[in-house]
Amino acid sequence: MEYSLFTKLAAEFVGTAVLMIFGNGAVANVELKNTKGHNAGWLNVAMGYGFGVMFPVLMFGGVSGAHINPAMTIAQAVNGMFPWSNVLPYIIAQILGAAVGQLIVYVCYYPHYKETENAEAILSTFCTTDAQATRRNYFINEFFGTMILVLGALCCLELQWGRQNYASASIVVGFIVWGLVCSMGGPTGPGLNPARDLMPRVLHSILPIPHKGSSRWNEAWIPVVAPIIGGIIGCWLFHVLFAI
Repeated sequence: MEYSLFTKLAAEFVGTAVLMIFGNGAVANVELKNTKGHNAGWLNVAMGYGFGVMFPVLMFGGVSGAHINPAMTIAQAVNGMFPWSNVLPYIIAQILGAAVGQLIVYVCYYPHYKETENAEAILSTFCTTDAQATRRNYFINEFFGTMILVLGALCCLELQWGRQNYASASIVVGFIVWGLVCSMGGPTGPGLNPARDLMPRVLHSILPIPHKGSSRWNEAWIPVVAPIIGGIIGCWLFHVLFAI
């Protein structure tokens, strides 16, 4: 069944919002003061992002492809797997969905944002940073993380076994994200998604949060540019090596 462009954009919007609610919601639960899950640990965050990708792919993979990530959309378009005419509408839907999802996290954790005095903890619930405060390390990790994510997701969803059992493939994609956050997430967060980092960073800069500190706009281009380049390479590898 072929869905209308409006329905596809609605799927991308809701799917990206769900990603933010599960992913950054998990970070807020761990990092903000006096939550029930305060200091629950990195595994809690990894699970949040894994489920945050798994559920939208299960929900909307058959509708829009569930890109929920501008890097995936651009990568597929560059490699001839997605129409360029739909790229900008998809990205707009994704960034708006990311903004709404982040706002929901903010509203749900509002009392804890007011109680938290650690600016780094607050920022981490919105966007990524590099643990070593080096742009080179930031770029390298976001590049390779997204490359592996895109390659892995396409191998699951586009190869014959995944097309025959889309639900199982979607679950595996969620585990890929879970594994990536556990294994490669330490240096940067990670972002692996321009919408997931950019729009929450915008909200961080404008929302009236006590003790929030800097939004670090001097490095904000890295989690936008690096995932796009990494996604293009990951999609190219899939297209060259495995696409039928």
